[in-house]
Amino acid sequence: MKKESIYGLTFKQLTEWLVEHGQKKFRAKQVWDWLYIKRVTDFEAMTNLNKECTELLENHFVLHTLTEEIKQVSKDGTVKFLFKLQDGNLIETVLMKQHYGLSVCVTTQVGCNIGCTFCASGILSKNRDLSSGEIVEQIMNVQKHLDEVGKDQRVSHVVVMGIGEPFDNYSNLMDFLRVINDQNGLSIGARHITVSTSGLAHKIYDFADENIQVNLAISLHAPNNELRTSIMKINKAFPLEKLMPAIDYYLEKTNRRITFEYILLKDVNDHKEEALQLANLLKNKRHLSYVNLIPYNPVSEHIQYERSYKDAIVGFYEVLLNEGINCGVRTEHGTDIDAACGQLRSKQIKKEKEKVR
Repeated sequence: MKKESIYGLTFKQLTEWLVEHGQKKFRAKQVWDWLYIKRVTDFEAMTNLNKECTELLENHFVLHTLTEEIKQVSKDGTVKFLFKLQDGNLIETVLMKQHYGLSVCVTTQVGCNIGCTFCASGILSKNRDLSSGEIVEQIMNVQKHLDEVGKDQRVSHVVVMGIGEPFDNYSNLMDFLRVINDQNGLSIGARHITVSTSGLAHKIYDFADENIQVNLAISLHAPNNELRTSIMKINKAFPLEKLMPAIDYYLEKTNRRITFEYILLKDVNDHKEEALQLANLLKNKRHLSYVNLIPYNPVSEHIQYERSYKDAIVGFYEVLLNEGINCGVRTEHGTDIDAACGQLRSKQIKKEKEKVR
């Protein structure tokens, strides 16, 4: 029997499981405390559990399904982790030092099928979804890294923007969010968590109905269908005519601001013409919109794309501002390591394939 990561259970699920297996309800609070407050590394360390409960947990669950393969540390303090899963697959997780705290970017899938033509994450197609436990463990491993550093630091913010499309792994994503947001555990505030989607419109409706205060970001990257389809094949299934009504529903239901992510690609989508089109696209929702302009991190597999010149970035930004659109240029992290999402993973997989040869 394959043992699942215990981190994949929400508090409610853990409570129900323990009761179903003959344990008292209060045991769930004890186990939760050991996992997320004391952050123990084995079940035997849960000293206030009876032997029967400890053995029950050991027989059904594991505390470690991720192994650290590589840890890269940038001059700016960014730390990129390459983790190996139990089945040998590799994933990336990134710790970033922000002015407002410590933010972790997590991965939700092994590979990605969305097929954005500029993205290193999609170089290798999707192998499988991550379990909720595997996603939570990324946070736990980063927090344990911080515990070892010994500066009494904690993960304060989470962005679900790593490898994969989060809404394509919706159920596990939601369990992950409930675990890390639980006030009796990691207690990462919902408003400190952001989920990014490439635009799966039907899931945006579902997310709006969840009644949670987690932030939503849309990977837009183009203001019209022709251009967006040319760089993001997901736009064929969910063109702007489907995506924008879903966004309108989300805004009406939640009254929460949406971030629109826009990677600037030299001579592709960085002209003032596109800036004006983007402003027009968002004009009826600009009071709840923020455009995050992202300088492109070039990758060797996508040599057709280059980073926009600084003048083009500034020009694009100024057009949006003049049109009344709230916007900013993303602060870069880890540019001296493997900055692009998925870049470290793809490099390591190449190395391993070359060894086999």
